[in-house]
Amino acid sequence: MTSPQDVPAQTPETERRSVVRLQRAIQIGLRGRIVLAVAAVAMLLSVVLAVTTVTVAKNTLLTTREQTLTAQAIANADTVSGALGSAETADLQTLLSSLPESGSPLLLTGAAVPLSGEDPSTVSVDARYGIDALPAEFLDSVVQERNNAVMRFRFDGESLLVVGVALPDSNASYFQINQLGDIDTAIRSLGLRLAFAALLTTLVAVGLGYWASKYALRPLNRIRDAAESVALGQLDTRIEYADYAADPDLAPLVANFNDMVSALQERINRDARFASDVSHELRSPLTTLNASIEVLQNTREVLPERSQQALDLLSLDMGRFTQLVEDLLEISRFDAGAVRLELDAVALVPTVEAAVRMVAHAAVPVEADPELTDLVIACDKRRLVRILANFFDNARKYADGATSVTVELHEPDHLGIILSAPTVRISVEDSGPGVPEGERDKIFDRFNRGDQGGSRGIDMGVGLGLALAAEHARLQGGSVWVEDRHDGGQGSRFVLELPMMEPLEADDPEDLAAVTPAEAETFALTGQMPAIRLDESPDPPV
Repeated sequence: MTSPQDVPAQTPETERRSVVRLQRAIQIGLRGRIVLAVAAVAMLLSVVLAVTTVTVAKNTLLTTREQTLTAQAIANADTVSGALGSAETADLQTLLSSLPESGSPLLLTGAAVPLSGEDPSTVSVDARYGIDALPAEFLDSVVQERNNAVMRFRFDGESLLVVGVALPDSNASYFQINQLGDIDTAIRSLGLRLAFAALLTTLVAVGLGYWASKYALRPLNRIRDAAESVALGQLDTRIEYADYAADPDLAPLVANFNDMVSALQERINRDARFASDVSHELRSPLTTLNASIEVLQNTREVLPERSQQALDLLSLDMGRFTQLVEDLLEISRFDAGAVRLELDAVALVPTVEAAVRMVAHAAVPVEADPELTDLVIACDKRRLVRILANFFDNARKYADGATSVTVELHEPDHLGIILSAPTVRISVEDSGPGVPEGERDKIFDRFNRGDQGGSRGIDMGVGLGLALAAEHARLQGGSVWVEDRHDGGQGSRFVLELPMMEPLEADDPEDLAAVTPAEAETFALTGQMPAIRLDESPDPPV
């Protein structure tokens, strides 16, 4: 197993993939947006209702308390007014203390209302609330303008209600100060309970929103699953229209989706039939031409030198043409979904080593994690060899050959964002000019030859090898890509990643041969990449 200090630094490609996975992990999907919208609406309504309830309750309590205290203050003022003129200050204080529901009464007397010959003064039974506790504008309205008035204000952190009554037939004024702390406490308690209720309502709305979104998005999930099946090549996938025929919103969507897939299937089948028909028609004359070239090769000694050179060029071009026809036949079967995966119990490292010996034109070292030496996985051996052959063929044509092969175990992503099962990665490195960032995805497209696209040399490919490698990997649940070399050197690193599937039944160890002698001999004689048997599955549907 590779030690932590030997783990190569992340390449720009792997960093880009990590960023994409991170963005996907933190993105809010449609269901999340629906849940958030429902929760936000529920919270907004709860807050509005809570604020409205608190406001109405507070105003109602204060209005009722104000009306009650105003009526009582006027009655108490009449009682005090009758005692003025003859009462001593002490008697007035006793009288004020005995008034019903008077709160903290305060009597302000003027010069016209002498108290036992004393100077004008203020009589109060509560030392906390003297004349200086009352707002100046309120005093002016009652004392100077002789108006009855009611006012709510705060004094020393307390909420107070004062009722001022100008006593008739004198310049005295009666003030009754009442505390409103009980109302403040009740409103505060009500607000806390409503806030808790709003929070609870929001949580309930989140649950209801999740359930509703799950139900509402069920048709979209079915469309998503169907689209994924189509993307995987299952072109016969359809959505049952009858299930949504009564829905005016979903019925057109389902119908259009089914029509789109039908049109796509027809187009792909038509193209596959065309490629298959052309390739089949070409195989017979190609066989004849190759046989004729072989006859000429057997008698080349009697040919002039220029004829021998022409024969060599013709032989090379016929080899490329034959490979192109075989590749087109294979591609047409991928397009038509007529390929069959044959999973074998394969000893991974010996298979890779044997494949490298077979397809490499020079000795190429194979490095593998020690724990993978005896690993047996389930994969299609012929397709695995074909992918490696395509990697080596690409390196030979554009990078003077491969320099090393690495087999390693890949654990789940170190960020821990998206967990996945362990996989095995087989990497083929070269020391060529490398592949530019903008070309790394395109070179796996059909008939794409990267920056060498303008070259049509004899030994240049036609741009189907890497496309077939990608198809073979996808068929086995894997993937291929190209990245920079991990050692920082010049060149490219072509990577095949396969799921580490264990075979249902392991064959006898003697049967786990990486590449059979017959396969190696065929490759050595023809010089062509190992081909998948084209008669392994029926022709594309007509």
